Amino acid sequence: MQANFCLQYALEGGIINTPAIMYREFFGLKEKPFNVTSDPNFLFLSRVHKEAFSHLLYGIRERKGFLEITGEVGAGKTTLCRALLNQLDRNTKSAFIFNSTLPELQLLQAILEDFGLTVERKNKGILLRQLNIFLIEELSQGNNVILIIDEAQNLKPSMLEEIRMLSNLETEKEKLFQIILVGQPELKNKLNSPNLKQLKQRIGVRFHITPLEKDEVEQYIYHRLKVAGSDGRIHFPKDVLESICKFSGGIPRLINMVCDKALLAAYVMETRQITLPIVERSIQEIEGVLYHEHYTRSA
Repeated sequence: MQANFCLQYALEGGIINTPAIMYREFFGLKEKPFNVTSDPNFLFLSRVHKEAFSHLLYGIRERKGFLEITGEVGAGKTTLCRALLNQLDRNTKSAFIFNSTLPELQLLQAILEDFGLTVERKNKGILLRQLNIFLIEELSQGNNVILIIDEAQNLKPSMLEEIRMLSNLETEKEKLFQIILVGQPELKNKLNSPNLKQLKQRIGVRFHITPLEKDEVEQYIYHRLKVAGSDGRIHFPKDVLESICKFSGGIPRLINMVCDKALLAAYVMETRQITLPIVERSIQEIEGVLYHEHYTRSA
């Protein structure tokens, strides 16, 4: 009875103000293992993520121009890109654009500023000339330059065409910089449209990130626990792992969400054994079932 009360109390937000340090101390962790932020230190290289990483490195080193990486929401695309940036040597300059909904001029300005340039004037022609000079200078020094645009499925076709025009900044022998378009499956569909045929033809590397396989879900969970400093005492039994796998479909972000709520509930119950009832109620809370039931009863 007490355990059920504690679990319900945790899942319905009763300990929302509990200091995070108490959560970590109970489990002996250095940090929370299942945050949904794109922290490259927690990157789990599944079979498909390892392949995607290799494709990106190949495309950059071989100066393929355009690269396309797609995957479902929460598949780990942004985390992979952050990890990629950490692996690049000092001879590779990069810009990472997160806001793909910016108007054309603001997007171009954001690109220049992320490359560390001071915008001279907010004029398209001047900005393009400034970018071209920067790229040529980097090439003369033997440097490579990459631009990553996240959530690229939000880009309008007209904006994608403008980005294609940026790839015209090249020498007779090679591209001045590589452009990586990262987005949800809608990006793939958008790039297959007839009016973007020229852009599609310029994409040298295309890769779609699929969800984790069933055996990788367990590896993923314990990998994140280990990175966070777990001594191995936190245990997810097989039936619990199967439930998490079924709910998440192998999507890392969903795995993080259910595991984080499960650890929160286990903390309140003072147990390091993550049981099936804990996970099932955590899943219900994520899907809004407990919220709905709670307020239906209150009404």
